[in-house]
Amino acid sequence: MTTLDTWLARHDAAASALRCGDVHYTYGELDALAARYAAVLQYGAALEPGARIAYLGANSSEEIALLFACARTGYVLVPLNWRLAAEELAAILEDCGAALLVVEASCAALAAELPATLDRLGICTPTAAMPLLADRAAAVRAPAPHRAGSGDTVLIAYTSGTTGRPKGAVFTHRALHCNALNSHDMHGMTAADRVLTVLPLFHVGGLNIQTLPALLCGAEVTLLPRFEPGATLATIAAFRPTLTVQVPATLQALLEHPAFETTDFSCLRAITTGSTDVPRELIRAFHARGVPVIQVYGATETAPIAVYQKPEEAYATEGSIGRAGLHTEIRLVRPDGTDCARDEPGEVWVRGGHLASGYWNGVDPESFAGGWFHSGDVARRDADGLYWFHDRMKNVIISGGENIYPAELERVLNALPGLREAAVVGRPDAHWGAVPVAVVVPEAETPSTAALLAAFDGHVARYKIPKDVLVVEALPRNAMGKVNVAALKRMVVKDEP
Repeated sequence: MTTLDTWLARHDAAASALRCGDVHYTYGELDALAARYAAVLQYGAALEPGARIAYLGANSSEEIALLFACARTGYVLVPLNWRLAAEELAAILEDCGAALLVVEASCAALAAELPATLDRLGICTPTAAMPLLADRAAAVRAPAPHRAGSGDTVLIAYTSGTTGRPKGAVFTHRALHCNALNSHDMHGMTAADRVLTVLPLFHVGGLNIQTLPALLCGAEVTLLPRFEPGATLATIAAFRPTLTVQVPATLQALLEHPAFETTDFSCLRAITTGSTDVPRELIRAFHARGVPVIQVYGATETAPIAVYQKPEEAYATEGSIGRAGLHTEIRLVRPDGTDCARDEPGEVWVRGGHLASGYWNGVDPESFAGGWFHSGDVARRDADGLYWFHDRMKNVIISGGENIYPAELERVLNALPGLREAAVVGRPDAHWGAVPVAVVVPEAETPSTAALLAAFDGHVARYKIPKDVLVVEALPRNAMGKVNVAALKRMVVKDEP
């Protein structure tokens, strides 16, 4: 297993490595930039070994260089979700004990909303961060030698627990390398490939399904700061990528864009998708354009590649999530802990070198009991060894590739005066996959929908805010007195406008 600090220097220094907007780096230039960033972090920021460095911003070459700088110095990168509210970001920064926050220009206003309680945090503003990393970087001496170990932590990727509290999945050099090898096997990826990354790098899907694996094998990566369907189609036409990762919501947006029918997709060897159950109609729309759509299954905690299809089997195994990864073991487990029979649905357990070491601060060790990650997802395996995704065991709502936890939204509602009780469930949505719907029981006068939804502002990211409110006399409950989630889901579907 190689460590990330050695990846870039392995390749032809003149080969194209990374494009983002008007910025273009060869492998030699990107390696040199990472070295300069490492020196600035060591001498300019004077950080202690193992310090966590958070990045808040759109996809950028700076973020990629920061990760490789961390690999050179023993620091740990913590990418932050710019869709979160300041209150949510503050909780993550406190949890990981970040020593430095690097803020990209488009997130300056969001960073300014962070509470004063984070005064111990060094914040590089857009007027300071990029000059700190770019202008000063050329003037400092070489970074102090640091020999990374394969078991050293280099990345913390935050997800949420079943309660909606943020949990940081801890990744070593070994885990990222092993995940990259799974990606190479899945895609047949080589240095000849050109990868287009449009998903956010704060998700392991954006960072680890193709982007980092491409930089391990010497391929070229083109980053878009954020997904926009027109820009994505234009980039496909201009730069002719061979591989890209999309979630169902972005695939749908591409399909609905006026330029979809005239865009030449012949350059693409495959489009990789996942994060939720992918509608077959969506897959077939791209198959009709001659582009194999392959599914990948995993979770933040699995880095994320665990089960996948390959381009050559995309058409024949349509709808499947594929087979266990090259460096992955999969078990389908009954509630009593025994293994499921063929075609019997069970919880997906994952084991492999790509797993997170656990969660930061050692929370929820049960999720990794016995060296297996207990996913909370249900799938079955057929006679050919193909896996078929069934459902989520947890109550998480997956909307546009983002996880939304009902408990987090219910806490906001339950803090409001005038409500006796409230619950949040997902309702199927043709565009987003699912959207959250609030079900409330008022004490007397029914508050307006606008007032209820306004209560979420500043507390949660805007994409998490419920899309509808259903007022009922009482929440359905089961024999144990617990809220009957299945009944609630039927109610919100029946009430759909």
